[in-house]
Amino acid sequence: MANAAALERYRALPLPDTSEEAWRFTDLRGFDPDAFAQGSDPFTVATDVRRMLDLEVAGLATVTEGGLEIERAPDGVTFAPLDEGNPLLYSLVGWDEKFAAHNAALWRHGLLVRVPKGLVLEQPLYVRIVGSGSGTALFWRLLVVAEEGSSFTLIEEYQSARPDLAAYSNAVAELFVEQAARLRYVSVQNLSHETWHFATHHARVERDAELDWVAGGFGSKKGKVRIQNDLNGPGATSRVTGAYFADGDQHLDYDTFQEHIAPSTESDFAFKGALRESARAVWRGMIRVEPDAQKTNAYQENRNLLLSPQAHADSIPGLEIMANDVRCTHGATLGRVDRNMLFYLMARGLSQAEAERLIVRGFFQDVLDRIELEPVREALGAALEARIPGR
Repeated sequence: MANAAALERYRALPLPDTSEEAWRFTDLRGFDPDAFAQGSDPFTVATDVRRMLDLEVAGLATVTEGGLEIERAPDGVTFAPLDEGNPLLYSLVGWDEKFAAHNAALWRHGLLVRVPKGLVLEQPLYVRIVGSGSGTALFWRLLVVAEEGSSFTLIEEYQSARPDLAAYSNAVAELFVEQAARLRYVSVQNLSHETWHFATHHARVERDAELDWVAGGFGSKKGKVRIQNDLNGPGATSRVTGAYFADGDQHLDYDTFQEHIAPSTESDFAFKGALRESARAVWRGMIRVEPDAQKTNAYQENRNLLLSPQAHADSIPGLEIMANDVRCTHGATLGRVDRNMLFYLMARGLSQAEAERLIVRGFFQDVLDRIELEPVREALGAALEARIPGR
C-alpha cells in the first residue's frame, strides 16, 4: 500500500535530532530508515520463534515482511486484514511526524479487530509481529474497535526470528474504545538488539469506557515508543502499566501522553525499568487537562533501577493543566541496587545473580501486581528475571 501524501510528508520531514526537545536524549545518528528494504519474500515464520505468552487464544494472527496469516478467528468478531479505505484509518495517527509518516506511506500488512456491541470474549486475541529478514523494514498497522459494551483482551507481541537480526521495525496502533466498553491491550516488544524500533500507539476512550494497557520492553537497539490516551467521554478511565529491562548498549525511549478532554475522567500511568551494563532509558510523560475536563484524576510515575555504574536513565514528567478542579500528581525516581540488601542476601547463601534476581523481582512486583491476566503477569516477571545472567 502507498499513501502519496504521507510519502511526500515523510520525505519533507528531517530525521529527528537532539536539538528537538522530544529527542534530546535519543540520538539517531548512524540510522538511515531508507537503507532498509521492504521484504518481498513469501510469508514465512521461523518454526523456533515461539510466543512469549503460552495461553489459549480465541484468535491468532502472525505478520512478517512477506505477509499476514490469520491462523484462527473467533465467530462474530472481525479479525481480518486492514483495508486502506477504512474510515477510521489515520484518524488518531496520521503523518505529521517522521516515523508515523513513513508507516502511513509504506505499510502493507495490517489487521482490523472489531468486537461487536455487548460481546464479551473470555479468551484473548493474539497478534505476533515477527521480523525475519536481515536488512529489511517491517511496517505494521493495527486498528482496533471495541464497540459499545464489549469486553476483550488483545495481545500484540514483537519478535525477531534471530537474536542478531539487523532490521527496522515501524508500527502504528489506533485503538477506539467506545461507550462502556472494556479493552485490555498488551503490547510486548522483544526484538533483537540489532533492530531499530519506532512505534506510535494512540487510543481514544469514550464515556464510561475502560482501557487497561500493559507495555513491555525487552529488546531492540534504539528508537522511540509513543503512547497516547485520549479520555474523550465523561467517566472514561485508562491505566497503563509499563515494564522494561535493557542491557548491553540498548537504548529504550518511551514518550507518554495523557489527554483529558471530558470531565470526570481518570488516568494512571506507571512505568518501571531496570538497566544493566551501559544501557540507557528515557521516559517523557505529559498529563494535559483541557479547560472542560473538570474533576480529572491523573497520575504518572517512572522509576528506574540501575544495576551497573554505567547504566543511565532520564525521566521527564510534565503537567499542563487548564482546569481548576483536578487532581494531578507525578513522580520519578532513580536508584542503584542497595549494596546492604545485596550483601544480606548473599550472606544467606544466595549467589550474586540469585540475589540480584530477587531484588529485581521485588522492584517490579507492584507494577506486575497491576496486571490482571496471570499468564501475562507471570511471563513478564520471568522475562525480567531472565535478564540477570548467571555467574
